[in-house]
Amino acid sequence: MSRGLSTSIAVVVTLAVIAAASAVWMYPVRWELGGPGGLVFWALIVALCAAAPVRMPNGSLVNVTIAPILAVAVLGGPAAVAVVSLVGSLEWRELRSLLPGGEARVPWYGVLYNQASILLPAVGAAIIYDVLSAGTATTSGWQLLAVLIGGMFYFAVNNALAALAIGLRMGRSPVQILTANVRQFGVMLAGLTPVAWLMATIYAVAGPVGILPFALPLYTTRSGYQKVVEIRDMFTQTVKSLASAVDAKDPFTAGHSVRVQVIAKDVGREMGCSEDELEALEWGGLLHDIGKIGIPDAILLKQGALTRHERIVMNGHPVKGEEIIRPVAKLAPELPIIRHHHEWYNGSGYPDHLVGEEIPKLARIMHVADAFEAMTAARPYRMTPLTEEQALGELHKYTGIQFDPKVVAAFVRVLDRRPSWATPTAPPPLPGRRIPQLGETEAQAA
Repeated sequence: MSRGLSTSIAVVVTLAVIAAASAVWMYPVRWELGGPGGLVFWALIVALCAAAPVRMPNGSLVNVTIAPILAVAVLGGPAAVAVVSLVGSLEWRELRSLLPGGEARVPWYGVLYNQASILLPAVGAAIIYDVLSAGTATTSGWQLLAVLIGGMFYFAVNNALAALAIGLRMGRSPVQILTANVRQFGVMLAGLTPVAWLMATIYAVAGPVGILPFALPLYTTRSGYQKVVEIRDMFTQTVKSLASAVDAKDPFTAGHSVRVQVIAKDVGREMGCSEDELEALEWGGLLHDIGKIGIPDAILLKQGALTRHERIVMNGHPVKGEEIIRPVAKLAPELPIIRHHHEWYNGSGYPDHLVGEEIPKLARIMHVADAFEAMTAARPYRMTPLTEEQALGELHKYTGIQFDPKVVAAFVRVLDRRPSWATPTAPPPLPGRRIPQLGETEAQAA
């Protein structure tokens, strides 16, 4: 665990303990909650909402506990919400980690941080509601506004703390993670804030029975999160299937695109790419060679030097790849990667002879990842792969010529911090495979 993460855990947990103690000391539980029985009832509601969180692509866990937690803030005040959020939001994976002999899915300090990141904004939201709604009628518009403001505070702080932990643990930008979370599910969670006000209002009139109709909107919202993840996973699998079409045509490079994808994303994180850019590198890495589907086998699998005409056809695969993917609107951010991943930093690449910063940043990252993977994997023209040191030597040799110096520097930093990128054993050489031409670099031959 990094020092920054351990410090963040200590600070957040300490603030949560202070907030809980202050809430219990200063704010009595209001009678609208229904006494101890009401505390138990709402703790169970929160526990049900927390029982099946949805893991988003960036690692965040999302549930619908915001609605019942804010309802408790309205009905019982800061002290009640401190107790309910602490007890009810404990997930099963966390509970199993704390039980004797249970599987430690979450370390104890992770459980503390997770609970603190819920309790702290919940108490803050309850205090904000109390201050803004003092002296107003239960069903007044001002009270609804107070719930909305408190809900915005809860959502912002809770997600900021979650993004901070994920960022420190995974070496990513917490700001970018938070931005992605707000964009992905912020609107849906914001829609649960007025639901919380309705839950509190109806509970005050009808008691626990009045909460039953709210099971549908809460379940629907949770299902919406799950559908987002499922659709993205399905789309990713579709992209992988497209990439495998190249492997089927050229099985010697099977797995090349997947490994390029992993390397490119690691370098992208090192360079501070946004979540959208990392997603573009993920899918662009899988599809960067998709245009080779349109290259005749007589050229793609040719052994020996290509003729000038054959070289022109081979160098057209980035443009063909762009043409294949262009109709898919969702993959529009990947088009510059596919088209320009063979551009050289000095302008002598293809297809558009772009120079330096004219080359899209993600394409420059992909070019380095593609070249390194090709050099460290076996090929029919070079059955013994280059070592990482030899491949790095090639990258440094062509830095400023073929490769962006900033991308190469970021690549080296990543490689110094992590284990080697595994390259599986290549299949036997296929007959008729092309060998590099005289003067062609290892990266060009890939």
